[in-house]
This record gives sequence, C-alpha cells and structure tokens, in this order.
Amino acid sequence: MTLNQTKAPEIGEEIAVIKTNHGDIKVRLFPEASPKAVENFKTHAQNGYYDGVTFHRVMKDFMIQGGDPDGTGRGGESIWGRSFEDEFNPEYHNLRGSLSMANSGPNTNGSQFFIVQKSDVDDGFIGQMKKAGKDGGFSDEVIEAYEKLGGTPWLDFKHAVFGQVFEGMDVVDEIANVKTGANDKPKEDVVMEKIEIVKYK
Repeated sequence: MTLNQTKAPEIGEEIAVIKTNHGDIKVRLFPEASPKAVENFKTHAQNGYYDGVTFHRVMKDFMIQGGDPDGTGRGGESIWGRSFEDEFNPEYHNLRGSLSMANSGPNTNGSQFFIVQKSDVDDGFIGQMKKAGKDGGFSDEVIEAYEKLGGTPWLDFKHAVFGQVFEGMDVVDEIANVKTGANDKPKEDVVMEKIEIVKYK
C-alpha cells in the first residue's frame, strides 16, 4: 500500500503552483485531511495575500517557512481573522516535501506555512516510530516513507500537513541552501511572486 500523500496528482485535481524567484514549486493539496488549512491557503492564494511575500525563515536540512506578509515570522492571519484549530490525520505526515501549517503552539494556525526539506531521518526516530506503531499514528507504510524520503517526524501531530510537493523539490533545496543571517532570514529575499490554484493537466 502506498500512502495517498506520496501519490502523483490525478488529472483535474486542484494543485497549487508556488511561483518563486528561484523557480516553481508544485503542490498537491489534501482537503480530505485538513479542510480548513486548505481552504485558508487557497483563499489567501486566490486573493493575492501571498503575492510578493517572502520565505522569511530558511533552515538547511530542515525546512523553508513563509506566508507572513510582515516577513518577521510574527505576522499574518487566517481568512477568518483569528487562529484556527489543528487538523491532524494519521495518514498524513511531515515527510520531505510536505506542506504544513506553521504555528506558535496548539490551535494557533494563521497564514504561515512551511515545506519540509530534510532528506533523511535519524535511526533513533525510526526506532521510536516503530515502538509507537500504528496506534501511535505510525503505520508500517508511514515508517517506510520516512526511511525512503526523509522528513521531520517530531513535528507530526504538532503541525498539520495539508499538501505535498510533487514537482520542484530542486527549487526547495536551492532555497534551503541560500545564505542566511539572524533568525535564519535569507540575506537576499526569497520571494513568492504568486501562488496559483490550478487544475492538474
């Protein structure tokens, strides 16, 4: 069995194209797993909320984070004007390439998100996942996906996964490798020029 998260999109499925000054990142969205997070992201994208916004926090071998119009990591809000609750699903995890909600604690989701860039998982975490097992949210398929792809399992059930990059991980890697300064902020702006919501062809 293959995880739905790692499957290619189907023709006609809605996807997001994050157009950056480093290239395009194409993402499958998972409304069945995180309906509010997807609605929030799609509506912000279609309203131009993310146009010209930076990836303000970039950490090589970890993740790239954006979605704050202030560019500080402290700004941004949801389409409802307030924080919304976490949506966790045992079938969706913070694998390499996952698009997940950034937050400052439980149920504090706003407009910020990150893409996991880490390409491996420490053996210690694999052991912990095996010990936790399916009842702990880590099926054999999930553990296998982490072993194959990499990712950040310690963020599972803390940051809701609502999408997965299926094309453009080379762009994510390039962004993750830019020079950064204080607070992991890129020295030269990494800009999301636009996020388009389109049907996959």
